[in-house]
Amino acid sequence: MTQNKAENRAESRAAGRSAQAVLGAATVANGLVAGVWYAYATSVMPALARSDDRICIEVMQNINEVIQNPVFFAGFFGALILAAVAAWQQRRSPARWWAVAALVLYAAVLLVTTAVNIPLNDELAAAGDPARIADPAAVRESFEDPWVAWNVVRLVLSTAALACLWRATALVRQTSAYLVSAAGSSASR
Repeated sequence: MTQNKAENRAESRAAGRSAQAVLGAATVANGLVAGVWYAYATSVMPALARSDDRICIEVMQNINEVIQNPVFFAGFFGALILAAVAAWQQRRSPARWWAVAALVLYAAVLLVTTAVNIPLNDELAAAGDPARIADPAAVRESFEDPWVAWNVVRLVLSTAALACLWRATALVRQTSAYLVSAAGSSASR
């Protein structure tokens, strides 16, 4: 009987470490994606705002092509998948609502991206070769301001999701430390 209890505790600790690893990976993936939106908001788009219309269009067309790669997609979709798994794993812990909030916030990031930013990127690509666009100022105007505004929305949402994941991680660590200390104190009795 004592051996079964020890095995159950060992399995429980292993599951707890696994859940902490998933929560940590979700936090990192979300942070990486938030960093992409932050980089756009603080450097890429302000730099392009200083550029000629045709250059701005060409650079954004190029960025929109090259960002579609396995490394970006792994973080972009991985953040959602990991947040969902973390929320499920934390369903019985004090961190559950923080993990669920992060999942909802990150799902909103995906919604904004697919409903607004990607269609704007597609419209920009459909404009064709910037050297051949009759009115590049009009193309830029229909793209730039809405894209920048919605990117800031993605930045705020993903940063809020990141903060929720950090809080969930802190609660899980706090709970784990308490359980380890409680187990140690009862073992010494």
